[in-house]
This record gives sequence, C-alpha cells and structure tokens, in this order.
Amino acid sequence: MALTPQDVSRIAHLARLDLSSSEQAQMLVQLNGFFGIVEQMGAVDTSGVEPLYTPLSAVQQVSLRLRDDVVTEQVDREANQRSAPAVEAGLYLVPKVIE
Repeated sequence: MALTPQDVSRIAHLARLDLSSSEQAQMLVQLNGFFGIVEQMGAVDTSGVEPLYTPLSAVQQVSLRLRDDVVTEQVDREANQRSAPAVEAGLYLVPKVIE
C-alpha cells in the first residue's frame, strides 16, 4: 500500500499539521517506508508460533510476577466532591446539555 502526496496532505490536515511541501515529501517517504516494513512483516508465516506475553520468554523461562489484588488506598468521596459546584447523593450534578 503506497501513499500518494494527496494522502499525506489529507493526513496532515486531519492531524492539524501545517507541513511545507518539502516536509510533506519527506513524510511521504517515511510513511511509505513504514508501510513497506509492515507489508514485509505481514508476509512472514507465523503459523504454529505461540504468542509471547513478554519477549524475554523467547530466550528463557519467565514466571509471571503477580501481586495480590487488594485495596491499597481509600477514596474519600466527600473530600473529592468538596470543590464541585453541585453534588447530590454522592453524584456530581451537571447542566443538561441534550434535550
């Protein structure tokens, strides 16, 4: 998939980037290079290859370091809502914006 200069111009517009024509040309080369690498990676046969949860597990045995799922801090709702303009029954009240 090769991008055209019009594609780069549209991407720059969507990203709100003001690129000069030389910057757009450079971006076109870089983006097409990136998509070329992605196409090469997509051409590799990965059937039978198990996904890795960490790249390190490809070279050595790695055990997951999991921690206990416990509460470590308490939330003080009243203190957090003290600066809110309007609160009722623990909920923030906001102006209606949709009829």
